[in-house]
Amino acid sequence: MDTLIVALRVVLSLSVVLALLWYMQRRFTKGVRARGGANLVTVVGRQGLGQKASVVVVDIDGQRLVLGVTEQSVTVLHGGETPVPATGHEAFARSLNTVTEDDTTVGEPLEFRPRRKAAPSGALGGSILSASTWQQAAAALRQGR
Repeated sequence: MDTLIVALRVVLSLSVVLALLWYMQRRFTKGVRARGGANLVTVVGRQGLGQKASVVVVDIDGQRLVLGVTEQSVTVLHGGETPVPATGHEAFARSLNTVTEDDTTVGEPLEFRPRRKAAPSGALGGSILSASTWQQAAAALRQGR
């Protein structure tokens, strides 16, 4: 009988804690849902320049800002409109296809090269024990010289 009472108390306590967590989550995310559920600031990219300095690209309410961030300050380096996102690799390729200057084409169209063939998928494919892995490592070291 004592075991049953202890089990009921544990279940009751757990349900109270879960109900409290659910209520707190609903209460604190209410403001996010009222704003449309989106973050106001979206970090597009970050590049470190040193131990305590970096350049950050953020989107804020239709504006794209390039910020210089240090330990003591944040400085706006450049601002402009948020670009329209490209739809896949083809749109990106079309945007880079030719370089134009004063509405005249200056460069040759770019071409995409197919990706390298995948590593062998045998029992040792991609393993340090595979001969093809060592061949790829040697080729990479030769290119680095």
